[in-house]
Amino acid sequence: MPSLLPTAIVGSLPKPSWLAEPEQLWSPWKLEGEALVEGKQDALRAVVQEQQRRGIDVLADGEQTRQHFVTTFIEHLSGVDFEHRETVRIRDRYDASVPTVVGDVRRDHPVFVEDAAFLRSLTDRPIKWALPGPLTMVDTLADRHYGSREKLAREFATILNQEARELEAAGVDVIQFDEPAFNVFHDEVRAWGVETLERAAEGLRAETVVHICYGYGIKANNDWKATLGAEWRQYEQSFPLLQQSSIDTVSLESQHSHVPVDLIELIRGKNVMLGAIDVASEQVETPEEVADVLRKALAFVDADKLIPSTNCGMAPLPRDVAQQKLSALAAGAGLLREQLEGAKA
Repeated sequence: MPSLLPTAIVGSLPKPSWLAEPEQLWSPWKLEGEALVEGKQDALRAVVQEQQRRGIDVLADGEQTRQHFVTTFIEHLSGVDFEHRETVRIRDRYDASVPTVVGDVRRDHPVFVEDAAFLRSLTDRPIKWALPGPLTMVDTLADRHYGSREKLAREFATILNQEARELEAAGVDVIQFDEPAFNVFHDEVRAWGVETLERAAEGLRAETVVHICYGYGIKANNDWKATLGAEWRQYEQSFPLLQQSSIDTVSLESQHSHVPVDLIELIRGKNVMLGAIDVASEQVETPEEVADVLRKALAFVDADKLIPSTNCGMAPLPRDVAQQKLSALAAGAGLLREQLEGAKA
């Protein structure tokens, strides 16, 4: 792995068409029983091979074994009723049918640890596993038990910490917490959001990441982004808090977004996982475009703390487009790496 500008994806990659319906979120499985278990493992093998072939340095599972980055984790917890669903406003911008908390939430068994151990067996490269963050989990279900988003988030933080510690023991090098809700509920982020995030990551030796994005490239998110104006300054609320936190790395989006690049200054000292690939467009970036986004960030983050990445997950994209974007990410990082190393020579 290169010592400078190691590449990584944020989260999901498209699933093969024999496993799930392509280019859809929440896509139902096409297999069941033992065939589904085997199919998920085959999909994991495929995304590992593809990331390696395309030049990605820190490998992820591409969320091949789960339908959704939040709900699949919640499905494995007791105290949550998936039969009696309610419609709630997600991220304060679209309605979704979600499960209901009806009792004390508990993690009675590991959720992703077996999958992570299988991923570990497939490669010698560093591996990353993503978990939903506490605030985003709270915002992705209906609560009929706790009566307090904060209290429920604290319960989730404890559960996430149990899972994260076991993922680390299974050989995961980087543990990422997905918190898109940090871009919406700024008062809660300040009051308890960062604190519960730190609780989820407490005691880990693995590198910890918080990923904060503007969402998948789906219509509801794109419509919301169209209302945000010429500059997206939501990160201005959470970054100063995260700069003071125990989290190692902050993941944000940049390519084709309206996020002012100078906001990265607010997390000076942290590792920056910078989105240099647009997941809301099927247009494949050129290596030069990727390098340009990364280069502009170097005014606000030291090169040895910059991790080239994607803006968000790529599950809704055509599989060949996502794979080409992986190549563009690696090639763009390589261009800038050569320039930086040449300047030192």
